[in-house]
Amino acid sequence: MASAESTLTLELTSRQASDFELLANGGFAPLDGFMGRADWESVCEQMTLSSLPGAEIWPIPITLATDFEAVEGDVVKLVAANGKSLGSLTVSEVFERDVDREAETVYRTTDDDHPGVAAIRAEGSRCLAGKIEVEALPDHEEAFQRRYQTTEESKRAFAERGWKRIVAFQTRNPIHRAHEYLTKAALEICDGLYIHPLIGETKQGDIPADVRMRCYEVLMDNYYHPEHVMLGVNPGKMHYAGPREAVLHAIIRRNYGCTHFIVGRDHAGVGDYYGTYDAQRIFDDIDTQTLGITPLFFEHTFWCEECEGMGSAKTCPHPQESHLFLSGTKVREMLGRGETPPPEFTREEVADILIESMRKESASNG
Repeated sequence: MASAESTLTLELTSRQASDFELLANGGFAPLDGFMGRADWESVCEQMTLSSLPGAEIWPIPITLATDFEAVEGDVVKLVAANGKSLGSLTVSEVFERDVDREAETVYRTTDDDHPGVAAIRAEGSRCLAGKIEVEALPDHEEAFQRRYQTTEESKRAFAERGWKRIVAFQTRNPIHRAHEYLTKAALEICDGLYIHPLIGETKQGDIPADVRMRCYEVLMDNYYHPEHVMLGVNPGKMHYAGPREAVLHAIIRRNYGCTHFIVGRDHAGVGDYYGTYDAQRIFDDIDTQTLGITPLFFEHTFWCEECEGMGSAKTCPHPQESHLFLSGTKVREMLGRGETPPPEFTREEVADILIESMRKESASNG
């Protein structure tokens, strides 16, 4: 759309605004704008940026796909859905991406039922590339804004606490006992834990980000040492790209100042598109020294009745009959009935927040 002054103005979708924000706040360093064809091809085929020396590792294309009419040399004003001016894009290239090829290489499937594949198909193939100029960052709800940090702010906060080894935990769900166990295990070898939930667009059915924030905060208040834990927010969107997204999540946390990154079971996965530990195995082919952050791999963890505590296949010798396992479906059914899952699975404080949220959702839906 064009204004009366013939200024080119593009309203970004929520997914595009998430990418803009990580470009703007340093989360996507060394990128300074939306990728062109050469980088798109190099990322899809080789997981590297062609435009930078040293074969910089990069796993997922960051492109601005739109049917907006612009040509090379145009300066396009970028605005959020609420009309807030965010900055501008100087168009260096307009190109057509091969959506099927991106789906095959990045998501390992062309199945439209995959939410990441569905998203890039909906965006289309025509892309605008170029550097961005930043005027402002997108707005967020107060629950997120008070925990918001740019990459420079998080690094400064770590330094003020005297943390040198910082482990980041990526999550898009409330933290249950298994997550609590592995974050504390990782914290034993680090100075601080950075709980860094994703607050950008996820798939339908995921728990709302504001509800998740309350769950993180109640856990921090009651079960983590306040001098060794910090909560931030990652404005990124979910791609559900499994192994490749695990690498992207690690890069983002490196840029936020973390030295270690937790990669657990089925990281950034969805359905049965990826193997249980594919997101860990991808790091076998990556020079983590070049990547700039150390991945920490964790097995699936559970409560063992015989051990009387949390364990994994590495630490627990007892048969599966001794292990407490509740599927996500079963937990949602219990919460929907107002039943608190057993304390071996989730903290009561977290369950109370989720039950209240589900009751409100049910009431609003009639």
